[in-house]
Amino acid sequence: MLKRYARLRLLTLLGGLLLTSACSAQSSSTAAPYTEGSEYVTLPGPAQRYSAEGKVEVVEVFSYGCIHCAHFAPIAEKLRKELPPGVVFKLMPAPFSAEWLPFARAYYAAKQLGVVDRTHLQLFADKFGQNYPINSMDELADFYARQGVNRADFMRIATSDEVTAKLKSDLALMQKWQVDGTPTLVIDGKYRVTGATDQEQLAAIALWLAKRELSGK
Repeated sequence: MLKRYARLRLLTLLGGLLLTSACSAQSSSTAAPYTEGSEYVTLPGPAQRYSAEGKVEVVEVFSYGCIHCAHFAPIAEKLRKELPPGVVFKLMPAPFSAEWLPFARAYYAAKQLGVVDRTHLQLFADKFGQNYPINSMDELADFYARQGVNRADFMRIATSDEVTAKLKSDLALMQKWQVDGTPTLVIDGKYRVTGATDQEQLAAIALWLAKRELSGK
């Protein structure tokens, strides 16, 4: 009887060990794939979003003058389509220099005219793929005119006080987000992706952060 009890107790202990091992294995398998300070950083609070839409945001700070943004553009488009309901993808043009200022103005003019969806990838393709001279406001106006946009309307909006004010506001927000290059991804005004090994991982980290942020709401 004693031996049987001892054996039963041993089996119980072994079962407990196996259960502990299983829990440990499960815990390690669900560990976060990315770590703060390595692949992303938490931005100083309070969090400030790009828009007041109310959804979780993935914002790409970019420029049509940046060849790395041109390479990232199709990956960003794929990321946009993979975002779950409740998460939105936003483009934010970076007016980091006098050379990049026309591109930022052009983006907001195209957005107001409702043509970003059909011109965004094409502008990158023409500038970097076809090597068209697209740098100045006049050259950008020519590009949009080739896409069927009224040239005078484009120039009027791109050079308006409204767009100038928006660019000043954007630049202040980029400074708050500590953005110093493009392409940069900022999630919900709280996190900035920093340590991606390549552009595919840049998108993957942003997607993971966006899903985590959504699940916490």
